[in-house]
Amino acid sequence: MTQLTFGRAINAGLRKAMELDSKVVLMGEDIGKLGGVFRVTDGLQKDFGAHRVIDTPLAESGIMGTAVGLAFRGYRPVVEIQFDGFIYPAFDQIVAQVAKLHYRTQGKVKMPITIRVPFGGGIGSPEHHSESPEAYFTHTSGLRVVSVSNPQDAYTMIQQAIASDDPVLYFEPKRRYHTKGEVDEGAELSSALPMGNARVVTAGSDVTLVAYGPLVATAKDVALAAEDEGISVEVIDLRSLAPIDYAPLEASVRKTGRLVIAHEASQTGGLGAEIASSLTERCFSYLESAPVRVTGFDVPYPPSKLEKHHVPDLDRILDGVDRALGRHNSLSSLDSLDGQA
Repeated sequence: MTQLTFGRAINAGLRKAMELDSKVVLMGEDIGKLGGVFRVTDGLQKDFGAHRVIDTPLAESGIMGTAVGLAFRGYRPVVEIQFDGFIYPAFDQIVAQVAKLHYRTQGKVKMPITIRVPFGGGIGSPEHHSESPEAYFTHTSGLRVVSVSNPQDAYTMIQQAIASDDPVLYFEPKRRYHTKGEVDEGAELSSALPMGNARVVTAGSDVTLVAYGPLVATAKDVALAAEDEGISVEVIDLRSLAPIDYAPLEASVRKTGRLVIAHEASQTGGLGAEIASSLTERCFSYLESAPVRVTGFDVPYPPSKLEKHHVPDLDRILDGVDRALGRHNSLSSLDSLDGQA
């Protein structure tokens, strides 16, 4: 085992993929000589050359168009979108072309493109640098969408994404880049948990708490804090956002009878709504209360001075757990508060 930060774990995974397959090519704005805004690709251009780690113009639609051409020719391009809010100029290529070429060609053309997207808030960035656009892409058939939450998954799942013949959007929680964790760099991909599988992080019996990406670490803190109050929270890291691995979620909800889903993206049309409705259909007879969503608000991402009020934190998610359990919470009426006083 090696102690690596989240960012260095992605770097190590990219390096290993490039060593094993000369067709793996990295593309993005400032990813070469600079090593990326967050230094995730630091040193790779020096070691593999500018023909494999390519500094592109500031043109996301052009980057994606080039990646499609490379994929047609048998390469496995890995595209970096410098920040989440900059992905929209490439949206048409991703959802209208990349997602559908395999289907349109009746399986003759594969699109092994990995699209790295640093996403989410918590770093005090200006406008267009802290968004959570994952729901736009989970709606599109033909795309795999994953989000990693720890250094080991960051290392393993970037390699799995590159090895996939399907296009993969690989969402990286940028505020976790400096989080350290143990990484087994010698682990074989064949023995690793598939990137399409959810994972139970913390076992529990009272409430199921589903999160992904940056909020998994927060969810673990919630479980520890709830334990002090005698509440057992089962935390599940979704990992794959499209397709969703419902089997462990369903098993957990059937056990606990209560469900809380947390994500940074806006509530309306978010992934939490899909998970809540799907698990209600599957587990209606087991639910003791309505599913609870703890999310960002339905507003443009706020200025950095206000983002702490927007991003779900320990207290807001604990409040969601209280709502699921029917305990005092932020939505309790004054009458019910008086009655329990």
